[in-house]
Amino acid sequence: MKKKIIPGGLMLVAALLATGAQAQAAPAKPTIVLVHGAFADSSSWNRVIPILQQDGYTVVAAPNPLRGVRADADVIAEVVKTINGPVVLVGHSYGGSVISEAAEGLTNVKGLVYVAAFAPDTGETALGLTGRFPGSTLGSALAPPVRLTTGGNDLYILQARFHDQFAADVRAPEARLMAAGQRPIAEAALSETSTAPAWKHLPSWFVYGDGDRNIPPVAMGFMAERAKSRKTVVVKGASHVVMVSHAPEVARLIEQAATAP
Repeated sequence: MKKKIIPGGLMLVAALLATGAQAQAAPAKPTIVLVHGAFADSSSWNRVIPILQQDGYTVVAAPNPLRGVRADADVIAEVVKTINGPVVLVGHSYGGSVISEAAEGLTNVKGLVYVAAFAPDTGETALGLTGRFPGSTLGSALAPPVRLTTGGNDLYILQARFHDQFAADVRAPEARLMAAGQRPIAEAALSETSTAPAWKHLPSWFVYGDGDRNIPPVAMGFMAERAKSRKTVVVKGASHVVMVSHAPEVARLIEQAATAP
């Protein structure tokens, strides 16, 4: 039987096709979905996003309506459902309550990262967790509630108090911009109970600052330990917006979650 001889050029093409097939078969990096918290918006991730993108990650800074845990979780869940492939959900502050609820039942979420965030158990609320531990000064920094025509109140932080309360380790000019652009949270959202927290069966990672004046650091340590956090990073002196003041540390932890088996 004669051997089939493949010309050199065809051999090269065949090798390139094989290499391309292997590349296509390689698992894609997870998409990182970032969820902001109360008194902030998606721009609060602006220092973390370029780091993740430079390292090859697709990033979505999802809109968080800040109206209520279940309603907000539904919005985030719909965003995640549009993404093909694995997802790492990252929540800041109240956004932690939202991602805990949103991830439940979504098979493509591979991990949860809590950035100075709540990780409530069933029946718990953000307000209740804050009050359970000493250290928060948020209550005295709030502006008078804004009454909504649809019922209930919106909450803001007084602009004059925003820097010290929310972003003490951020330069004053930037903190003033953040204060002016802050998004209010519905008061009822902070008192809405969690129903099915996904951290009970999904791996989680935590990062927060020991200078946080919104959520007591001891409360975040308690939640991290309870969730059996794979890694907890406590940034010395960092404020509630640790992702603004210490973006590299936050991005590094997110990438560790993304590459974890």
